[in-house]
Amino acid sequence: MGGDRMSRREAMSVIGLGAAAGVVGACASARQGGARADKTPLFRISLAEWSLHRELGSGQLDHLDLARVARRDYGIEAVEYVNSFFKQHALDEAYIGEMARRAEGEGVRSLLIMCDGEGALGDADGGKRTEAVNNHRKWLSAAAMLGCHSIRVNAASSGSYEEQMRLAADGLRRLTERAEPYGLNVIVENHGGLSSNGEWLSGVMRLVDHPQCGTLPDFGNFCMDWSRAGEADAWYDRYKGVGEMMPFAKAVSAKSHEFDDSGNEVRTDYRRMMRIVLDAGYRGFVGIEYEGDSVPEREGISRTLGLLNRVRDELSPEYA
Repeated sequence: MGGDRMSRREAMSVIGLGAAAGVVGACASARQGGARADKTPLFRISLAEWSLHRELGSGQLDHLDLARVARRDYGIEAVEYVNSFFKQHALDEAYIGEMARRAEGEGVRSLLIMCDGEGALGDADGGKRTEAVNNHRKWLSAAAMLGCHSIRVNAASSGSYEEQMRLAADGLRRLTERAEPYGLNVIVENHGGLSSNGEWLSGVMRLVDHPQCGTLPDFGNFCMDWSRAGEADAWYDRYKGVGEMMPFAKAVSAKSHEFDDSGNEVRTDYRRMMRIVLDAGYRGFVGIEYEGDSVPEREGISRTLGLLNRVRDELSPEYA
């Protein structure tokens, strides 16, 4: 493991005593990237667990084996978990500890937990909004035990454009304040509704106004209304959206669906998108999130990895 990874024992101390929050924060900050040393890659590549959601859902793959698959099958050094695949174990310290042990044994970093199904952080009902904030607390504990830098949440809300901005900012601010003692970030993905409007989400970030609240730009999740997915005005421009989110980005998701004969992603120009990411000064991990069905999951991951490696090789001289 790299020297910047918090040990399992240190993470457990943070959960049990709350005295080592500064250590956790330092470890989380170190994982974020920053200025590139002479021999470090332009960006690093991680594997989002959702890329294997069919295998996991069918029982073909066990959640505890994610780190092994990432390292041994793809040579990938970091993973991004999805809470739905171990939701029943959120409060099970032994299980979370086993996740940490296996990742450490493979030399794999645990970067973040993607959290879904815990309520709307921008709910118009104040009581439900508070409940959603509280529901996420267990994932803060799990993320700290794993040595993650963030939990990824959603900014779902209802009402007018301005009302949803205010409500989402309130829930996110309160959750981020809960995350502060752990040294963890709370990051929001463009994930449908107004969260897929880059201008709106960047406005929410400015309202939250907290250094530990940020974004996770996803290359593909820019449909604001899936019931009208076939209509052009239901989609936000992905390049514009990523550009608007990047000033607040603490992680990046390289969504992929299908590839042409040259190995390029059909829906997203990865070279153009990665220039937007890099021009914003981001040098952290870029997560593979294959979501297509044109090829099997394992092949989709391999193709996305190959594409990211080619783009990195091509762009590295420009950003040396």
